[in-house]
Amino acid sequence: MKSPTYIIRAKGPLAIFTRPEFKSERFSYPCITPSAARGLVEAVLWKPAIAWHISKIHILGPIKWTSFRRNEVSSKASAPSKSIITNGGPAPSLHADRDRAMRNTVALNSVDYAIELHFTMTAKAGGDDNVNKFHEMFVRRMSKGQHFQQPYFGCRECIADLELIDQVPPAIPDTKDLGIMLWDIDYKGSEKDDRSSPIFFHAQLDNGSIKIPETPDEARQSLLKYTVESC
Repeated sequence: MKSPTYIIRAKGPLAIFTRPEFKSERFSYPCITPSAARGLVEAVLWKPAIAWHISKIHILGPIKWTSFRRNEVSSKASAPSKSIITNGGPAPSLHADRDRAMRNTVALNSVDYAIELHFTMTAKAGGDDNVNKFHEMFVRRMSKGQHFQQPYFGCRECIADLELIDQVPPAIPDTKDLGIMLWDIDYKGSEKDDRSSPIFFHAQLDNGSIKIPETPDEARQSLLKYTVESC
């Protein structure tokens, strides 16, 4: 139960795909990550009955960097505890003016990508759900520029423009090792706990294109192979 392969062209003036090893200062990956690419198309069409899969990422424009400083908060807003909800009391608050810090950001400038992707049906699909139904829905929404939320590159202020195209435009003629990159987040957790865990893979740029592993096991195997060869 697999859809046809679609090609999405995504462009924007700014992109921030933050590397997890940098905590306070944001430093972007050199290109869009598979999870961020999946987020773009899920902004157009997301249903529990389908799951999107990224096959290839093509970099159409040169990789250019820019840096700037901006104000960010140092802590996250937290939800009220169970005791406060049950017994009442003051809820936790966050005042941005009192918790503000200026941090540096190294971002990508003028990004342009072609993304090959498809979707498969999930176990949550109903009796009336089928590939053709969601295929027509997706093509219609893309042609009309409809989306559930504004697609963005990593951060919400980095707006992305999406277009459904028939073939991949010429990519940049670069071939190099991009190292370890985030593949996706496993929200099911491990066998020992219920916390989510990141999945990484070895990203290689071949004539401007990156082949994305199909499954979490393939991503982990590519990372293991890269780690062994590096040692």
